[in-house]
Amino acid sequence: LDPTAPFDYNGCWSGSATILPGGIPALLYTGRIQGDKEVQVQNVAFPKNPADPLLREWVKPAYNPVIPLPADVPGDNFRDPTTAWVGRDGLWRIAVAAKVGGPNGIASTLIYRSKDFRHWKRNALPLYTSRAAGMVECPDLFPVAEPGVEEGRLGYASGPASGAVRHVLKLSVMNTTQDYYAVGRYDDVADTFVPEVDVERNADDCRTWRRFDYGHVYASKSFFDSSKNRRVLWAWANESDSQDNDIARGWSGVQTVPRKVWLDQDGKQVRQWPIEEIETLRSKRVVGLLGAQVNAGGMNKIVGVGAQADVEAIFEIPSLEEAETFQPNWLLDPQKLCEENGASVPGRVGPFGLLVMASSNMQEHTAVFFRVFRHNHKYKVLMCTDLTR
Repeated sequence: LDPTAPFDYNGCWSGSATILPGGIPALLYTGRIQGDKEVQVQNVAFPKNPADPLLREWVKPAYNPVIPLPADVPGDNFRDPTTAWVGRDGLWRIAVAAKVGGPNGIASTLIYRSKDFRHWKRNALPLYTSRAAGMVECPDLFPVAEPGVEEGRLGYASGPASGAVRHVLKLSVMNTTQDYYAVGRYDDVADTFVPEVDVERNADDCRTWRRFDYGHVYASKSFFDSSKNRRVLWAWANESDSQDNDIARGWSGVQTVPRKVWLDQDGKQVRQWPIEEIETLRSKRVVGLLGAQVNAGGMNKIVGVGAQADVEAIFEIPSLEEAETFQPNWLLDPQKLCEENGASVPGRVGPFGLLVMASSNMQEHTAVFFRVFRHNHKYKVLMCTDLTR
């Protein structure tokens, strides 16, 4: 989509696709209107030629915007409509991120309902609110099957999604540029979401929820792949350098490898794994390194690897007797533990791992490394990335 109309003159922003009855896709997206660059509205677009397999041209109806800016939301804090789903009452529903009540308002995920995908009415209650989060973006709500079941997850509009089915709510928090999610219960009558009780996390502050990823990953989006009965998640891996460098390059960040997600056996978190189609990118083995010994503080350079590689590594540790004791409170913020104990900080067992995307002079690289700790007569492995270089 290009910004060509008064309702998106100052930009076409994030949105989502929904497959309507008859198999026609519709795009709901955020536009910034002509005149006031800060005012955000929600628009819809349809393919000009639905038979085009690439859907290269889209038509934006003149009746846009389909959802104007609410009176209780500041102009630049209303965006990112989700994929729509159908409730038991037959109405379409979408969620939209907003800050309700002024510049210092409440981070909210609003629900809108519609009979015809054109006229939308806001629900009296928000799906979820977080007073501490500031502004949230790119909400995503989806059902998950029973714990430990990879397949058989419900898709939007696949049937009644009652409170007996667990749901995942994901929110992207603007001031931390991180994605957070919680497993909970979605009331499809009141259109509200309540995170399940977790003593380690605050249900009212989504910044304490679990994360899909602890790297530079933001604005993730999932969809239900009915052909393979799976939930697939994409995300934006943004750059860690300056905006000026982004402009000079002509691009900013990349899409992550798509991954399927499902509910873990503990019922509190999701599990994820790259989709099976990634296997088709594999070619013959380029490099094989067997029996290499890495001394403390040392490195072994691996030559012959291009910009993309699938690495399978096995590390053998001579002894784990010296492993440090793991403190249970570290589970509250494992990312902080990784930051405080980066790849250059020596430990008793670790760090060991890989330096990837390394420049020839080693001035720039990303460390993917491990540390081993002792915990309750067993061992716990911490996997980290160090992006400081």
